[in-house]
Amino acid sequence: MTYGKFAYLYDELMKDVPYDEWVSIVTEKWSKYQCKGKKLLDLACGTGELSVRFAKAGFEVTGVDLSADMLTVAHMKAETNGLKLPFYQQNMVELDLYERFDIIGIFCDSLNYLQTEEEVLETFEKVYNLLDEDGLLLFDVHSVHKIMNIFMNQTFTHDDEDICYIWNCFQGEYPISIEHELTFFVHDDESGKYDRYDEFHSQRTFPVDVYKNWLEASGFYVLETFSDFRDDHITSEAERIFFLAKKQTEKSAD
Repeated sequence: MTYGKFAYLYDELMKDVPYDEWVSIVTEKWSKYQCKGKKLLDLACGTGELSVRFAKAGFEVTGVDLSADMLTVAHMKAETNGLKLPFYQQNMVELDLYERFDIIGIFCDSLNYLQTEEEVLETFEKVYNLLDEDGLLLFDVHSVHKIMNIFMNQTFTHDDEDICYIWNCFQGEYPISIEHELTFFVHDDESGKYDRYDEFHSQRTFPVDVYKNWLEASGFYVLETFSDFRDDHITSEAERIFFLAKKQTEKSAD
């Protein structure tokens, strides 16, 4: 999966996303579990929208993303906000940084772009190695319900004067996976015409208990699971599942 032109349209299309709720959750959990410091790694940071907000909330932020185009936007956004944030282009599966963090976040269902069990486990391993002692991992994923009952075989559209899109969702290659085919029409002010851009994205999720087992196998203790930005139990209709896990100083032997 790559982001091309979509990287420069992303913020306009996602302007109604509740970014401040992610910031509130991270701030609350940081305080609740008494993290030693405020070094935060925003993994799969995209255009840096959350990175900037975390920095403004007092965190020492580093951003990582696979897409060079997304990181170009992130750099510009940080500079516009008077911030000097380090951003690195890396695949989360091959994460390789030279510092440790108090909190690592994988937000906005970014983990769902990993397609295999091995990729998820490798990412958890890389995150474990980059967390400081007793550090926290917080991530959210699409629920099985959302993939199978909301996305599957559906078409979504958006139409305004500047950007229009058609978004088709199909069964993916793997179980509980989805393929997103997006076609964008973007208004060109100079020509008065619309330019067409096509994107293809794949996402896959797994049941809650599977993620829990993988976290524990990777050396984490699962502190909390909750859904849809609410600290309550996960219902069958939940769409976004949150996991909060703590790094254990010693991994249990199987």
